[in-house]
Amino acid sequence: MKSAFHLAFPVKSLGITKMFYNEVLGCPIGRSSDHWIDFNFFGHQISAHLSEELDKTPEMTRVDGKEVPLQHFGAILSLEDWTQLAHKLKVAGTDFIIEPQVRYPGKKGEQHIMFVYDPSGNALEFKAFSDEYEIFS
Repeated sequence: MKSAFHLAFPVKSLGITKMFYNEVLGCPIGRSSDHWIDFNFFGHQISAHLSEELDKTPEMTRVDGKEVPLQHFGAILSLEDWTQLAHKLKVAGTDFIIEPQVRYPGKKGEQHIMFVYDPSGNALEFKAFSDEYEIFS
């Protein structure tokens, strides 16, 4: 098996979380209990855990002139998969923190990005690099 990351994060409702991650994002469901649910998040394992401590305003930071949530997670996708996900999120009526767009156009590290909140207020970033070999450039 290739390396994969695991991330546990808090959510308000397992039912709403299941709908968003499985039906909207297309993440297959793994194991679950009455208090948590695992998802295959683009080849990585994420675990949504019920929490009552979610009513905090996210801290923001500036990146390339835009305010983005400081605490966020996401996935780097192929440009084709990113474009399909952007379309799917728009059709689902998703409110974007940052609409799908190109960051650093024409420069090293050019990337297509979008930010959304999940139903519990967790910030997600999805990106695709114009040149996948520039991910760490």
